[in-house]
Amino acid sequence: MPALVRLRVANAERHSQLAPDTYRVPDAEAVRRHFEESLADGSKVLISVAEAEDEVVGMAEVVLLAEPPDHQILVPRRGAEIHTVVLDGHRGRGVGAALVTAAERTAVDRGVSVIYAGIFAPNKDAVDFYSASGFGPRGILLSRELEVPRAG
Repeated sequence: MPALVRLRVANAERHSQLAPDTYRVPDAEAVRRHFEESLADGSKVLISVAEAEDEVVGMAEVVLLAEPPDHQILVPRRGAEIHTVVLDGHRGRGVGAALVTAAERTAVDRGVSVIYAGIFAPNKDAVDFYSASGFGPRGILLSRELEVPRAG
């Protein structure tokens, strides 16, 4: 588990340098709790790891989405989100591609027929990586920041 925490924190540090208004470095203890819950029976998170020289150098998380509701107008498809992390010294060596392939197999085994890679616009490297792995646009997700009044 400490290896997964290190990966997540290293990934957060890299992203927070990329876009500090969008990304942050979470508390390592909160990350540890997340992985404890993710590895428990019945979790909706599926984790694959990549090792090199007895060190965890990458991981892919597949987060299963809720079953599509009967009332939606889209054709029901079981979906999941994917999050892939590879340590800087191991990028460009096929580690990420292998993780995506393993994650897709795991997702299919759970009935997933569509997998999403949500990427914020400033992360061009992630867009390029997922595009090279066969991911493409599936609509447009628009957002708007709202001011939330402080409690008190």
